[in-house]
Amino acid sequence: MFKNWDWDKIGIGASLACAIHCALLPLFFSTLPLFGINVLHNFQFEFGMILLSFGIGAYSLYHGYKKHHHSFKPIILFSIGIALMFSRMIFREAELILLFPAAFFIIIAHINNHNSCRMHNHAHADDCDH
Repeated sequence: MFKNWDWDKIGIGASLACAIHCALLPLFFSTLPLFGINVLHNFQFEFGMILLSFGIGAYSLYHGYKKHHHSFKPIILFSIGIALMFSRMIFREAELILLFPAAFFIIIAHINNHNSCRMHNHAHADDCDH
């Protein structure tokens, strides 16, 4: 069932949703602490979202690398983006400075992987199992 899903499109969508979430959530939910609800800067939620994004992205990029293009470029771009996302959680004072480049690198990695997969369709290499 999951085999036919386009994981790059899911990864791009998840990255865009994360960027929109991070940009708009403070605007919409800035009054929730008045009611005792804390959704902004919730470490567990943010960490979980980054792990979910990492899982989807890692699977997508691994599949593209292994079955199609054998290029490390999308993996490097994605790694930079994820590292910036984790850095954003550590360095809260630079949160907005790190957020947009992080989302940019993750989205560009998925777009690059998607385009490389379409361009190469299937690359036979030493690690090809058929």
